[in-house]
Amino acid sequence: MKRHIIITASVTFFLGSIALFSSCRTKGDTIARITVRDTSSMLVSDARVILYGTSTTDPIQPVVRRDTAYTNSTGVATFNYNDIYQLGQAGFAVLDIVVTKDNLSGSSIIKVEEEKENEQTVFIQP
Repeated sequence: MKRHIIITASVTFFLGSIALFSSCRTKGDTIARITVRDTSSMLVSDARVILYGTSTTDPIQPVVRRDTAYTNSTGVATFNYNDIYQLGQAGFAVLDIVVTKDNLSGSSIIKVEEEKENEQTVFIQP
């Protein structure tokens, strides 16, 4: 009987340790990188990039998230969604992309997967 109690306690401790350490996993970065190119495939710096969600419910709900960034000298705008994504969340978002610079514009969508560096290229034209 005493041996049975010791084995049960050991197994319980072992399983509890596994649960404790598996729940302490650090989450990876959830990043969206948008590269902007013109019709000549040249990288475009200082272009305004807007990412936003579109409601898929009926009735349509207002957009709750709209993020804006400008492309750097290599034509890339970076959006960090670490503060929004929570561990255990199934999926993250599909976002619309709108890019403008002077009289040029373009649009696309990006599927932002959790804990990944997601990339999309948008071509802008007059």
